[in-house]
Amino acid sequence: MTTVAIVYHSGFGHTQALAEAVAKGAQAVPGTKVSLIPVAEAEAREAELDAADAIVFGSPTYMGGVSAEFAKFKDWTSKRWMVGTWRNKIASGFTVSASWNGDKHNTLYQLLTLALQHGMVWVRRPGPHGPAAGQQPFQGLERGHQPAGRLGRRHGAGPCGPGRRRHRLERLQDLRGAGPACRRGGQPLEGRAAQAGSLM
Repeated sequence: MTTVAIVYHSGFGHTQALAEAVAKGAQAVPGTKVSLIPVAEAEAREAELDAADAIVFGSPTYMGGVSAEFAKFKDWTSKRWMVGTWRNKIASGFTVSASWNGDKHNTLYQLLTLALQHGMVWVRRPGPHGPAAGQQPFQGLERGHQPAGRLGRRHGAGPCGPGRRRHRLERLQDLRGAGPACRRGGQPLEGRAAQAGSLM
């Protein structure tokens, strides 16, 4: 059994919607168990994080960086760094903001840096870097093209999550994360790439 923990902060429900979509993608890989862990529950559920084969980080982008709540969690993880608890785990990440850009790439690289501080193995988003074939930039489902991870854009104001079609796209985060985690656990990887491709 491969275990994936998705630890995230969501201010208005948008990041949570993406976290849930990522979880659905991960659960589509046979033999994968997924835990959704809000950062407020991270300390109480630290055993789940420590036992996970892969940890996916998610934060909204506020003022060009991770939220204060996620930053607090990030600092809390120094306890794990001291003893190398998360070393060699698979890691990935995603973020969302209201604007087309909003410096989401900066948030994503904060998540990447957090993973590298812990000695984790970062897995980037699947597929090519750029719009899908036949699409103009920002025309399709994906609102950001960043090779390090998933960028999302919320629509409208307040607690309204991304549309259902967007959720189908975000499921692709899956897994580049769960696939290597399966390999890391000694399980065969054949068919994983084909299955992830079928979610396109």
